[in-house]
Amino acid sequence: MSEQTKPKVLILIFGATGDLAKRKLYPSIYRLVNNGTISQDFAVVGLARRQWTNEVFRENVAESVQHAFEDADDLEQFASHFHYHSFDVTKDQAYIDMEKLVHELEDQYDTAGNRLFYLAMAPEFFGQIANKLKEHGLKETSGWTRLIIEKPFGHDLASAKELNSKIRAAFDEDEIFRIDHYLGKQMVQNIEVIRFANGIFEHLWNNRFISNIQITSSETLGVEDRSRYYDDSGAIRDMVQNHMLQMVALLAMEPPIKLTTDEIRSEKIKVLRALRQLNPNEVHEHFVRGQYGSGEIKGESVVGYRNESEDLVFSNTETFVAGKLFIDNYRWAGVPFYIRTGKRMKAKETKIVIEFKDIPMNLYFKSERERHPNLLVIHIQPDEGIALYLNAKKAGSEALAEPIELSYNQNAIHSINTPEAYEKLLYDCMIGDATNFTHWDEVALSWKFIDSILNVWKEELPNFPNYDAGSMGPEKSSQLLQQNGFHWWEV
Repeated sequence: MSEQTKPKVLILIFGATGDLAKRKLYPSIYRLVNNGTISQDFAVVGLARRQWTNEVFRENVAESVQHAFEDADDLEQFASHFHYHSFDVTKDQAYIDMEKLVHELEDQYDTAGNRLFYLAMAPEFFGQIANKLKEHGLKETSGWTRLIIEKPFGHDLASAKELNSKIRAAFDEDEIFRIDHYLGKQMVQNIEVIRFANGIFEHLWNNRFISNIQITSSETLGVEDRSRYYDDSGAIRDMVQNHMLQMVALLAMEPPIKLTTDEIRSEKIKVLRALRQLNPNEVHEHFVRGQYGSGEIKGESVVGYRNESEDLVFSNTETFVAGKLFIDNYRWAGVPFYIRTGKRMKAKETKIVIEFKDIPMNLYFKSERERHPNLLVIHIQPDEGIALYLNAKKAGSEALAEPIELSYNQNAIHSINTPEAYEKLLYDCMIGDATNFTHWDEVALSWKFIDSILNVWKEELPNFPNYDAGSMGPEKSSQLLQQNGFHWWEV
């Protein structure tokens, strides 16, 4: 990369009083500064409607960092780089005043004219803000300007195209960083390394040796205080369109010819192009939706989705999705990719299970029911690591086998200080590395696939609730796999 490895930067956060900024952004910036990853020549401008002073803002920043890291020190010095500007995104005067502040801070902190605009607020303002930044000269600088956009990027393909058109009127594609925090997770990034740095796996990574691939991302929490947002999006927009399909693309992509942003993105886009589109009459065969009712989690009774808020009493929004995907190319023809994600489920975990085909005659098991195929499991969260399940001689028997687990748990290595996903992605943006951000083509192809499902679902009234809180989802999600002789692996 041509830029210095310790970038100087002025970060402008729109929505600076929101939950995302407090929980993720401020602690991540602290880690980047404290670890010496970015230069001490930095400043942060917090932008929101509240009438805060610099002092109030800095107190909130220090509190959020202290909450994330109990041993945090030099907080007063760190917080002194943060400045607050009360801001109404719809008013031209707000941008005029902000431009004056930007120039003052760039002189004070010597940030080399590098500006990172982070839109951590309602997406309906994204296009307006982007164009106002250009209109008021905030993109005119001796350094670089980059725009980070949080999901959701649109509500469907049509709205995503409209939003992209507005943003592209002000920013070039290589200046737009559409963030997907799953792509910042250590073990998600490790998918490529596990595949392409190990001949033991890559030579077998195809339809000749793999019978199916399963991706699970489950939560024990309900909607908490996000009921309004969540009810408008549902599980398929909140999780499948972005996080789940991104993991499918990483698992299925061809080896890139070089480890560059363009080459890796190109291979991911090819996967999404090869994703088999569903006809309306195929949607029910390939996808299951659910909504949780009341149940029990960790010994405590919890209410159903429709009882979480008065706004949800008659809601038909799905809190669970399971699906069977096919990628129609030479490598993956005939291999089902199963995905499932949901709220109020039995366990909080994100994992990938690759099930390898069994040998034709396995004489070391008494019956078909006892046979255990080889599995490669990639644990993404809350544990980070990989496990390989092999068959070995069963103790005390003459010729019987049992599965054994060979595992590596990254959390157990105390010397590894695993960066938070947002910390990694913020730094990547500062150095201009867009590898772990989604390209517009990926967004568009994902929405095209999701729209074909949503168009069928919106015409039908679902029978909700259809799974108990504390379970692993509706029974029909298990039937998706049983059709092909498989089952969800709880490993």
